[in-house]
Amino acid sequence: MPVFEYKGKTLAGASVAGELQAADRKELERLLRGRRILVSQVSKKPTEIKLSFGSKRVAKVDISRFTRQFATMIGAGLPMVQCLEILGSQAERPEMRRIINEVRESVSSGTTLSEALAKHRKVFDELYTNMVEAGEIGGALDTILVRLANYREKADALVRKVKGAMVYPSVVVIVAIGVTAAMLTFIVPVFAKMFEGLGAELPEPTQVVLGISHFLRSNLWYLLAGLVGAILGFRYWVKTESGKLHFDKFMLRTPLFGPLIRKSAVARFTRTLGTLLQSGVSILDALDITAKTAGNKVIQIAIRKSVLSIAEGDTITAPLKESGVFPPMVTQMIHVGEKTGGLDDMLSKIADFYDEEVDAAVSALTSIIEPVIIVFMGVIIGGILIAMYMPMFDIIGKIS
Repeated sequence: MPVFEYKGKTLAGASVAGELQAADRKELERLLRGRRILVSQVSKKPTEIKLSFGSKRVAKVDISRFTRQFATMIGAGLPMVQCLEILGSQAERPEMRRIINEVRESVSSGTTLSEALAKHRKVFDELYTNMVEAGEIGGALDTILVRLANYREKADALVRKVKGAMVYPSVVVIVAIGVTAAMLTFIVPVFAKMFEGLGAELPEPTQVVLGISHFLRSNLWYLLAGLVGAILGFRYWVKTESGKLHFDKFMLRTPLFGPLIRKSAVARFTRTLGTLLQSGVSILDALDITAKTAGNKVIQIAIRKSVLSIAEGDTITAPLKESGVFPPMVTQMIHVGEKTGGLDDMLSKIADFYDEEVDAAVSALTSIIEPVIIVFMGVIIGGILIAMYMPMFDIIGKIS
């Protein structure tokens, strides 16, 4: 939609000026009348041609920041349209600015905030829009937005912790593999040419390293093509229902990363479900939304079974026990929460506890992985160097 620049006056006689998106001049005047502004001058803003080389995706931190600022403004008593106008004008990313402005226009034309946000599902997911809708219906939008901001900030912090724990060893291993490949491709052949002139039989470790180097250099492009094909095939397989389920099961069972993934999954499940229940969302809707945002297929299946269990008049505890993901303490606390009618508070306490458990697991994982990676790199790179110098040691020994 085109952007119009306007000037006018409020009913109190104060001069105002600004910019607004509208289909045409008539719609612009209608929108401004809704804001009690009498238009005196309108001009269409020239279209700017911009070359965009980046992604149009909105970062999670932008959504969290928007939610926190929006909650603060609504809590201070500012009109919703004015809040959105201010937030849109100060948004750093063009894509986020565009979305906020579209939400503001929808709200200005009479659409509810939840319906306006629902038009942008890629940014404001079902959990977000359902909580906002519950806040609008219950007349507690400011409280719900604060709760939603707290939830998003804690959820984002949890994701950063888990990613941080996995990125470090992944990067180090990739660098180690790259250094090893470079040595085998460029450095070892230099030694091989030198050994050819010796005419003596080489030690077995040296022969193995030279054989690996020759194989790598002879089949480099085939190996790279195979690696790319394996990565693409793995990504396709993980996107399938069966592949995602098997991969999530495998990750939960891994010795080092399994406990961390399990604890973060429990924290995410309890935090999401507890926040939705505290916001007034029904238990069945809350479980359905939590299943969609679980991030783990094993937990998603367990939550789906819990929905069926409640629909049949039972509790949600039994399906969670059967999944094998949730520790007995968690299922027992959820069961107590159901019996006492304080499930939402109990879930929040579990989430807080497991946030601390994730912190401890990340620290423990880092302390274990660092020496393991150092030993791994030392054995591989040091082994190659020793294998290359062994013939020289033999020659020096014979000379002496």
